[in-house]
Amino acid sequence: MVQQSFAARSYRDDAVVLRTHKLGEADRIITLLTKHHGQIRAVAKGVRRTSSKFGARLEPFMVADLQLVSGKSLDIVTQAVAKGAYGSNIAADYGRYTVAAAMTETAEKLTDVDGEAGTAQYNLLVGALASLSRAEHEPGLILDSYLLRALATGGWAPSFTVCARCGRPGPHTAFSAPLGGMVCADCRPPGSPAPAAETVVLLGALLTGDWTTADGSQVPHRREAAGLVAVYLQWHLERVLKSLKHVERG
Repeated sequence: MVQQSFAARSYRDDAVVLRTHKLGEADRIITLLTKHHGQIRAVAKGVRRTSSKFGARLEPFMVADLQLVSGKSLDIVTQAVAKGAYGSNIAADYGRYTVAAAMTETAEKLTDVDGEAGTAQYNLLVGALASLSRAEHEPGLILDSYLLRALATGGWAPSFTVCARCGRPGPHTAFSAPLGGMVCADCRPPGSPAPAAETVVLLGALLTGDWTTADGSQVPHRREAAGLVAVYLQWHLERVLKSLKHVERG
């Protein structure tokens, strides 16, 4: 009966490791974003021992095919097969590491309620980590693109082409995080920032995945875009990301 109960509580899913912390002398509690079960917290027993068979597969930013058993408060990881070994490449470069930390913290915040949009957020994060690991684009651009897309997937898609409040066709010259992006002169709240036209084009490219435009952007416009993305993120999450302040901007 015990074995049947154990088997009945067992399930398999792909997951990306968001965060880990120590438990006891040899175990870890791992926060995971799974493809089909949303965000879960699980215990990986014995993974801090040198003899552990799958400890390295459960480090932050790694993607693995996991076998888990449902528990009362924490699930238990019983098997891990690596699918995306992004952790070592990312951890070897400080710039990539800080970007990955900001992405996983964002994913954790966006999926901490009932696993909403879990599969879409999972796919988005895995794609961003893969791109970051392979150094396909400047790390800051990958981060800002991910943040905009993650917010859009969570239901807070910004508008960079039409007025976010009234829908008037752009281009517009003012940005308002509370109103949802670029706004026209009539809808512009007092004190709204007025980003450069090139910055607005870059923001639109990052949201839509137009990497030809994004990669060709200039550093001042990247910095301005990063600041606006950070403000937009903070407004909708209603909190400051601790890891974002460590990200280096070129």
